[in-house]
Amino acid sequence: MKKNNHQRRDFIKKSALAAGAGLLAPRFTFGITHSNKHMKEIVGHGNFKYSVDKEWGVQDPSKTPVNDCHEMVLDSKGRILMTTTGENNNNIIIYDQSGKVLDSWGTEFPGAHGLSIAGEGSDQFLFITDPDTHKVWKTTLDGQIIMTLERPKEVAGYTSDDQFKPTETAILPNGDFYVADGYGQNYIIHYNAKGEYLGHFGGSGDEDDQFNCCHGITLDTRDEANPTLLITSRANQRFKRFSLDGKHMETIQLPGCSVCRPVIHGENIYFAVIVTETWDNWDGMLAILDKENQVVSLPGGSAPEYRKGSLVAPVYDGKTFRNPHDVLVDDDGNLYVPQWASGKTYPIKLNRI
Repeated sequence: MKKNNHQRRDFIKKSALAAGAGLLAPRFTFGITHSNKHMKEIVGHGNFKYSVDKEWGVQDPSKTPVNDCHEMVLDSKGRILMTTTGENNNNIIIYDQSGKVLDSWGTEFPGAHGLSIAGEGSDQFLFITDPDTHKVWKTTLDGQIIMTLERPKEVAGYTSDDQFKPTETAILPNGDFYVADGYGQNYIIHYNAKGEYLGHFGGSGDEDDQFNCCHGITLDTRDEANPTLLITSRANQRFKRFSLDGKHMETIQLPGCSVCRPVIHGENIYFAVIVTETWDNWDGMLAILDKENQVVSLPGGSAPEYRKGSLVAPVYDGKTFRNPHDVLVDDDGNLYVPQWASGKTYPIKLNRI
């Protein structure tokens, strides 16, 4: 992280302490334009603490409606793109970092779920997964559809199109990509940049090389010489590491944590814990892991605790989140969180202090 970012957080920490409870809005944080009354709560632990701004993404629902908000990515211009479901609204919303909506587009993806971005500059592109329509789309950043994929006919485990319910993609630097069929048959399908089938692995089950809801997948390049895939097995509260050719390498157990997708930022892994007890209340939290796969902070939850090398199932705070579904980390370490089944709420922001 750049030196000026450390200085920025040091200033914010000192200001928060001087205010007694984090009431001073940091002038160095991107786009804080809302009332401070929604920034009183401090969440997180250790070096990963945040003030909560629940008004960051709030919009007029008659102009910019949302339903279930799923995932967010950051483009090369610093804009934030988000997927949201619904048949009567645009399924991609574009924010700036102050929380202002810049644009929205796309009614073809009513179940819009996973969102991945790759490429450079004007050549950036998106992959959008929709388990409701059983499709994956590759699009430009302004919504032009480049490619559409349906269930892979090469995989014998599928007998009908509606069994394919993709939830996420991961993109390699050469344009190859993987599709995680998290709500379907739990296969990970590998394609080249043209969308041609290269292979698959996984499938439903409890063996090391199988998944119980492979909800999320990401490319882990922290070891540049040996990139790997981190893949969720959400219903089993764990994620698993695989080689790029589909060989199981390790399993990371996370008791009490229903993992959405792992997000790599610097040396850390971030993810949303969508539910700890019930879908119907203010529930869930975020988790931040270090490079040794140890949980170091649980914003919205109890302090991380390990006993005999195993994580103790954390307890959510009952007020910060309601089914958080993803986490986006900006260059200053601030977090943006879309939420699922949360009463059509807009995404919230956690400002790092």
